[in-house]
Amino acid sequence: MPAVSKGDGMRGLAVFISDIRNCKSKEAEIKRINKELANIRSKFKGDKALDGYSKKKYVCKLLFIFLLGHDIDFGHMEAVNLLSSNKYTEKQIGYLFISVLVNSNSELIRLINNAIKNDLSSRNPTFMCLALHCIANVGSREMAEAFAGEIPRILVAGDTMDSVKQSAALCLLRLYKTCPDLVLMGEWTSRVVHLLNDQHMGVVTAAISLITCLSQKNPDEFKTCVSLAVSRLSRIVSSASTDLQDYTYYFVPAPWLSCKLLRLLQCYPPPEDGAVKGRLVECLETILNKAQEPPKSKKVQHSNAKNAILFEAIALIIHYDSEPNLLVRACNQLGQFLQHRETNLRYLALESMCTLASSEFSHEAVKTHIETVINALKTERDVSVRQRAADLLYAMCDRSNAKQIVAEMLSYLETADYSIREEMVLKVAILAEKYAVDYSWYVDTILNLIRIAGDYVSEEVWYRVIQIVINRDDVQGYAAKTVFEALQAPACHENMVKVGGYILGEFGNLIAGDPRSSPLVQFNLLHSKFHLCSVPTRALLLSAYIKFINLFPETKSTIQEVLRCDSQIRNSDVELQQRAVEYLKLSSIASTDVLATVLEEMPPFPERESSILAKLKKKKGPGAVSVNELEDAKREGGELNGGGERGGDTSAMAASNASTPSPSADLLGLRPGPAAVSAAPPSAGSLLVDVFSEGPAAPSAAVNDDGFLRDLEQPSETSDTLLAEGPGDSDSAPPPPAAVSEDPAPPLPEAEELLNKFVCKNNGVLFENQLLQIGIKSEYRQNLGRMYLFYGNKTSVQFVSFTTTVTCSVELQSQLNVQVKTVEPLVEGGAQVQQVVNIECLTDFIDAPLLNIKFRYGGALQNLTLKLPVTINKFFQPTEMLSQEFFQRWKQLSQPQQEAQKIFKAVHGIDAEVVKAKLLGLGTALLENVDPNPENYVCAGVIQTKAQQVGCLLRLEPNAQAQMYRLTLRSSKDTVSKRLCELLSEQF
Repeated sequence: MPAVSKGDGMRGLAVFISDIRNCKSKEAEIKRINKELANIRSKFKGDKALDGYSKKKYVCKLLFIFLLGHDIDFGHMEAVNLLSSNKYTEKQIGYLFISVLVNSNSELIRLINNAIKNDLSSRNPTFMCLALHCIANVGSREMAEAFAGEIPRILVAGDTMDSVKQSAALCLLRLYKTCPDLVLMGEWTSRVVHLLNDQHMGVVTAAISLITCLSQKNPDEFKTCVSLAVSRLSRIVSSASTDLQDYTYYFVPAPWLSCKLLRLLQCYPPPEDGAVKGRLVECLETILNKAQEPPKSKKVQHSNAKNAILFEAIALIIHYDSEPNLLVRACNQLGQFLQHRETNLRYLALESMCTLASSEFSHEAVKTHIETVINALKTERDVSVRQRAADLLYAMCDRSNAKQIVAEMLSYLETADYSIREEMVLKVAILAEKYAVDYSWYVDTILNLIRIAGDYVSEEVWYRVIQIVINRDDVQGYAAKTVFEALQAPACHENMVKVGGYILGEFGNLIAGDPRSSPLVQFNLLHSKFHLCSVPTRALLLSAYIKFINLFPETKSTIQEVLRCDSQIRNSDVELQQRAVEYLKLSSIASTDVLATVLEEMPPFPERESSILAKLKKKKGPGAVSVNELEDAKREGGELNGGGERGGDTSAMAASNASTPSPSADLLGLRPGPAAVSAAPPSAGSLLVDVFSEGPAAPSAAVNDDGFLRDLEQPSETSDTLLAEGPGDSDSAPPPPAAVSEDPAPPLPEAEELLNKFVCKNNGVLFENQLLQIGIKSEYRQNLGRMYLFYGNKTSVQFVSFTTTVTCSVELQSQLNVQVKTVEPLVEGGAQVQQVVNIECLTDFIDAPLLNIKFRYGGALQNLTLKLPVTINKFFQPTEMLSQEFFQRWKQLSQPQQEAQKIFKAVHGIDAEVVKAKLLGLGTALLENVDPNPENYVCAGVIQTKAQQVGCLLRLEPNAQAQMYRLTLRSSKDTVSKRLCELLSEQF
């Protein structure tokens, strides 16, 4: 044991620790601990009052036992008593025990707060620092409520000692991060900012951490700090290493403070004051000049401190993006680091240059280092450095070097680490599309990409090449020829077969004149791959075969034989069997004209955001560009004609008319592109995207032959555990953590308003505060619905004991079946978890299920309740009607109880496009040219429930002059009319 000073030595504690260390087994340790606990308990309960030394010793023993992993359920009062001692060592142990063992819900918290207040008002700097450290260590909301108003006063008081100011600034920072709503600077703002001028460097260093955090949330309130920060930075940068002797680290003056000042300046735009801006530019130039000077020490600490300031300065230069000279100098400095022997420096240089490459001032300077970066991609040992090199190549790519960079990335891809292959594939695909002037080069690149890294080519990539080939007539023949040649390889990746099947099915006729690629040769080549492929690819090939019958009538008998064989029409997979049967029948009974109409060539795709780019954005690589950047580049260099993404309802070939009803219906409109010829393959359906647009994508859900989710469990009649119960009620699911047992909170005051936001939409953010974001993505078909809930942790701290419960009122349980899947109990900082809710509408309903979320954040329980946006209109089936049929039905629903009407003022103004969008979002069919008044809107739909179908007719009459609406709803059930009228009147 290390020696202790004579006055402070606690021999009993030293002996106890020695005994514990000498124990030969766990049992012996527990026995010794239990003996000591019994002894301490008897001492605390004894009649004789213990002196301060004894209390301190026993509390220390309890603290040591707790740190060994044993529970302590007594001794808290004795620790609180130590706080009132005038001896530093006793008070220190008391605060230490409280910081570690007392939680914010303790009954002793009031006594503790009183003791802290006494110490804060004592003006004894040592006691004040102990109290401030305790507040920061506990950091609970109760502490913030009690002391958030007192600590700023101590911080700015003129008579406060420097050591206390440092502790006060860091304590306030801790409370602000925990409870920003309670730490209100207000009148203290200017005085806190002026701490940057304090003579004591330690106070400035502590204060700048606080000011940086406050500036990020309230930049306008603290903008006066910019000139003070520049002034302080200038003094440090221009000082010699001997001027700030106490704060010089290996010949670098105040490196930590310099980094913090530079980081603070990154919270603001360039200074508007010319003098301040000139002084700052001078500082940055000085930092860049010092980087060129020979090192004053060979120690690694010297270079680390010097480079830390340099990289923060470069980050500030990039942030301002307004000084061409500084940007080019920064680029040149980073270029020197690219060949540095230190791996970390090379990594940081590559990462910073990725950002520099996006600046118009420094892009050309970055491009001069292309050979060095390519060499790094090929020779670096560390995979993370190679990944940054790939990111930089991606960022520096433009029309002048696109072919070289894409070729190098393709070459590297053959030997690339598996961990970065998928991202590399996405980047190659984006660059090939973005800078494609010669589209034959684009086709070659993508097919080469599939050949080299087929397993890592996502469906978005081959969807995209098909979209571009279909939209460009000049490349279709070349694409058909190239893919035909690629398919002749003995080992051919399945993605190549998909592309080949699709392109030859559409444009095989363009190469059929060559005997080497005659129709029968094309068919035999495709069919030779059939038995090696997965079910979705086979489904696509079957659709290509039926297209062949239309393109090449001479292949009809051969293809019919294939479709007629038992392996197809008796296939165990229902999708393949159905396609084979329907295509065989279609080819047998349809005339040539009908066949040509049904199987006509795919129309051009509408222009939409590239799904490849969206996928890359989710990976959050430093080299990833935004959608806007891609669109800007397209506009500058010529767009790919119609290279956009195909919506789900147009993603199948026209042969889908011969399949089951709406075979490729994508209920969310999210399917990323063309899949199979008659329907999207099951594995490609419903690619749900993350509503937070970052973090992991939601898993694809399987789709059955009618396009809806086939794994939507149907609640059984006997299983009452499925009725609106929370996660974990089923026998097969694990029970939720028992740590959170408090009753659910009542619904938030704004719960009804949040519900109304989702009446006419299915996707979006339901709720968001400083800790949590809840996003929703849902889809409905007939009386069934599926909802994906995304819970995002916006903080850097874990959410523990995270549980969610969906409950229904007694009445609602007989109207809705709600099944909830269990959610993970631990949500990491910055992470997101997903939960699936399955819904079945039994009969019409009014109330909404309640969603309760509970978790612990920083030890404090968070408990909130929202209304789940499930409303009766979600189960609408649109119904098309002619004018005569509509008004005939309107008159049939003329009984008073069948009609609900409301006249209300337009809240958002009357905009025809907005009104149409909301009526369509309601789920009904918007009927054109039905109402005699063209200004009116009429809609029709059927609400699908398990018990019955409820027909509904709607008429909305706007009065633009009076800014009023009259809404009339008629349905075969009075409760439905009233509820729909209530919901819809809130939308306008």
